[in-house]
Amino acid sequence: MARSAVVVGGGIGGLAAAVALCRRGWRVRVCERAAQFTEVGAGISLWPNALRALAALDLADRVRGIGAVESAGSLRDRSGRRLSQVDNAELERRYGFPVLMVHRADLVDVLADALPREALLPSTTVTGIRADGDAVVVEHGAGELRADLVVGADGLRSSVRRLHWPEARAPRYAGFTAWRMIVPPLPEPVAGGGETWGRGELFGFAAMTGGRTYCFAAAAVPPGGAAPDGEAAELRRRFAQWPDPIPRLLAAAPEDGVLRHDIYALPPLPCYAKGRVALLGDAAHAMTPNLGQGACQALEDAVVLADCLDQAGDVGSALADYDRRRRPRTQRVARRSARMAALSLAKWPPAAAARNLGVRLAPGTAAVRAMAPVLGRRP
Repeated sequence: MARSAVVVGGGIGGLAAAVALCRRGWRVRVCERAAQFTEVGAGISLWPNALRALAALDLADRVRGIGAVESAGSLRDRSGRRLSQVDNAELERRYGFPVLMVHRADLVDVLADALPREALLPSTTVTGIRADGDAVVVEHGAGELRADLVVGADGLRSSVRRLHWPEARAPRYAGFTAWRMIVPPLPEPVAGGGETWGRGELFGFAAMTGGRTYCFAAAAVPPGGAAPDGEAAELRRRFAQWPDPIPRLLAAAPEDGVLRHDIYALPPLPCYAKGRVALLGDAAHAMTPNLGQGACQALEDAVVLADCLDQAGDVGSALADYDRRRRPRTQRVARRSARMAALSLAKWPPAAAARNLGVRLAPGTAAVRAMAPVLGRRP
């Protein structure tokens, strides 16, 4: 008989894990508390390691069909001077894939479409998890599900982690707030993409399909804030005087289409697996977005988890192998992302000036080479 798994969380990581397990003959059900399997309207950058994981799921070509590839991305200072540039063609030459910008909802659609309809259980909130002999039982509002394996892929505030890892420390504020939005096509298209770093603030943008532009911004501010006249107005106050094309993008920003989120990161967990329960993605290693690796690492998790279960004779051994293979890597990436957050959002003027000078004097290929430990990994 086919082995069975319950995946808690129907986001990118959870759906990818379900696809990876289904492709190996598992009977999978995905519990999602929302009424639909979708994502909030924002973009996501898929780096070569993520596309390599999607290729392992036979989905890389489909995802490339819904995404946009920029020729290059630049890093600039507050005056508009270019500090460095990353050539996407060089990334693809070195690592096999370029950086691809997709809409999160489109990526979720691709993953969900790769699963049988009966595997998807929307409006299903998990309330309990308990061991039962050689199985695990997942309790939810409408009853129970019995399985050989439970995968907690339910994000930063994971209920699976809360239920099964009660000793885990709570997520902590990373020190900054982020804004995200998608700007409709402009009369004069925006060329290229990249980030501009100020003091305690940054603004970035990247092209999407259909002439749209994905924009993101961050500021080192206390948590819990909200603009009284809307977040689009808040972004214009902060960034309207920054170098072109930032003012043009902000002028076209939809008034009610700006998402604001305080950024939290998860303190390192001592393990990603207990018994027949494993954590994946943000539930295991929520990190800052500064390397664009949150979803990328979740996709890697999904492929490696399925591979471990394929190779081991029992679930316990497989999950121990998964923990050994994924925890050190993801926690290293999380630390690196936190360091990048501190660098890019430096507020002290001498520190920001030294940062800019160091980046500008570095060799042109330094940024591409420096990403090798993250992008070069083959799951």
